[in-house]
Formats: sequence, C-alpha cells, structure tokens
Amino acid sequence: MTVAAFMDLALYDPKLGYYARAARRSGRAGDFFTSVDVGAVFGELLAVQIAEMAGILTHLTAEDAKDAEDETRDARDVTSASSVKRVDLVEAGAGDGRLAADILRALRLRASAVYDRTCLHLAEASAAARDAQRATLGETADRLVTSAPDLPQSFEGVLLANELLDALPVHQVVMRDAGLREVYVSARGNDARLTLREGALSTRALADYLARLDVSLEPGWRVEVRLSAIDWVRHAARRLQRGFIILIDYGHEARELYSVTHAAGTLATFSRHTTESAGSAASETPWLLRPGEQDITAHVDFTSVRAAAEEEGLVTLGYMDQTYFLLGLAVSANPENLAGEPNLAGAPNLAGALNLAGALNLKKRLALKTLVLPGGLGSTMKVLILGKGVGTPALRGCSFKTRVT
Repeated sequence: MTVAAFMDLALYDPKLGYYARAARRSGRAGDFFTSVDVGAVFGELLAVQIAEMAGILTHLTAEDAKDAEDETRDARDVTSASSVKRVDLVEAGAGDGRLAADILRALRLRASAVYDRTCLHLAEASAAARDAQRATLGETADRLVTSAPDLPQSFEGVLLANELLDALPVHQVVMRDAGLREVYVSARGNDARLTLREGALSTRALADYLARLDVSLEPGWRVEVRLSAIDWVRHAARRLQRGFIILIDYGHEARELYSVTHAAGTLATFSRHTTESAGSAASETPWLLRPGEQDITAHVDFTSVRAAAEEEGLVTLGYMDQTYFLLGLAVSANPENLAGEPNLAGAPNLAGALNLAGALNLKKRLALKTLVLPGGLGSTMKVLILGKGVGTPALRGCSFKTRVT
C-alpha cells in the first residue's frame, strides 16, 4: 500500500486508528504539545482575530461584497443581504473542543455581541472526541450547532484549522537515476513485519504536483507529497460562502521543503513527547512501528496549499510565523474590549511587544512567551490567513510584522 494509505489507516481507522481511539492525544498526559496545551491565552488571542473578522462580515454591505467578489473574479456567492446577521465559527480537526471553548469564553466575556451571533460547528473525525465536545464546551455549549466528521455543507464566517494539515496522509517519493519512484509499505516474513519498497508512481498527480512547483529533486532525495491537503483546502473553499480561513501548522514554502535541507523527508512520529524521524535504512523507520499507537506527521507545503486556495477564488491576506501573528493580536487588543484600537508604537521588537502585553497576568505572559519565542512554537508554527468575498482588510493578526523564518 502507499504511505498515504498506511497513514490513513494508522491514524484514522474507526476502530484501530491513533486519533479515532481517544478523545485527546495532546497535553502532558498525551504524546505531544500543541499551542492549545500551553493555556487558554492561545484561544483568547484567536478570539481577538475572530471578533475582528466577525465585525468585518457584519458590516459588509451588499455593494462591498460585490466589489470583494469582483476582486476574486467569482460572483457566485453575492447575496442580497445587507449584512451578515450570524457568524459561523467552524473548527476543523476540533478534537474534544478545547480550543473552541477557550475562544468562546473569551468572546462571551469581552465581545458578547459577537458571541451571541456565533454559531459553532466542530468538524472532527474521531467519534470519541466528538462525544466529549459538549462536556468540554461547558457553559458555551449553547453556541454548538453541529458536530460531525466533515465541514458544514455551506457556511459564512471563520474556518479555523490548528495543526490539522500536518496529520493528513502523505505520499512519499524518492528520486532515482532512472526517475521518480514511490515508496510503498509492505509486509514481509512470517511475522508480517512492515517494510518499505519502491515502485512506480501510484498516480501521475504526484509528478504533476512537483512539476507545478518547478521542483528539481536530486538522486536519493526522499520527500512527501500531500495531495490530501490540496483536496481539503479546495473542499473547504467551496463550502465557505464568504469569510475567512485561518490555517496554523508547521511547514515551509515549497522551495525550502523540497530542498537539500529536507532531502531525507519530514515524516516523523510523536510518542510520549519524543519525536523520531526516519533514518536511511528501512529498518530505521519509526513511523512503521506500532501503527495506531503513535502519531505520524509531516511538514506542510504552504506554497501548494495557498495556490490551491487562490485557484478556488480565495485571497491570501497574510502568511507569517505564529510569533508575529500572536504578537499583533496581543498588543493591539484592549484588554477590556476585543474591539480596541491597535497600538504598536512602543513595540518595535519582541521584547517591546511582550511589555505592551503587560495587561495579561503573569501566568498568561509566561504562556504567551512560550507561544511566541523563536526556536519553539513561535517560529515553528506558520499562520496562513485567507479571505473570500471580504476584500483585503488589514487584519490585527497581520499588524505587527509579516515575517517567516
């Protein structure tokens, strides 16, 4: 089977898949940490951005919408409505709903008008995680409209996906002197031990994907191609009628991802807060071991994701390290009101920005530092913001700096 098929079974099989068998996999008791595990401040800062986006949508007139749609050369979604009365907040890969709960609590406290208009939709493949969502949401569960494995058929508002794309299945290919070959997973021996073998490409789409990027792989280079991410973003773009998409994940532009720096590939596992990546030999392939019992992940190709979204009529509004996205939100938000005006004059650098965020209590300031300091989550995680039918607004999350490391 292809690596993509193996990864899909190992992670998402309804009975045996790693994500399917538990409501939560991250955190101190899990296998890895995400920004959500640092504390509620991540969701509270995202609430700043979502509140601003909701305000843009609410005050978007029919004429504005028509102009915005003209900018994207797609007028299919223009309606006669003078404004958006409700705002759909859709989280893809929502798990048990912790991030949504943090966002909603912040909106209820500091932007109650936005909270009252918010219709929450949680898309999550794991039935165990879906079953835990209402309890996790607690007092904010009144905003939950749908909980399902897939996105709503049609929605207008904000779609958020935090560390979703990196867990979607990937194909793995290797360049040989005779040309591009695909890596397959097969069972050998009496114990059905899983090993790797090379063969012809399972689909021409793999070669076409790399050709579109004008990627030139050297003999011996082994890389991942995530066709599933392209399918997902196209699917999401078509269901979003008007609004924003926020994608937060770790990855690179294609020119870096498909370079000598990552010539051994990026497939890796996380288990008990330890990560392992493959060695050069098939026997040194940790992601083949214990399928269904450990996370499998690979870096995201943001170039291809962005291109696919733009082909579907979306506009790129920002792409930056998580550091600069969160700092833009932290220093622009009035702690008493999520609709406060930006104030960046005293924050020319990271230290200054953290000082301006001093309205946060000590615990939250420490959490913010964990989220933004370079070398950790701040520079590892990238944020891609896309819009549809909203023009090109200057968003708070893009107000500090636009920088990718």
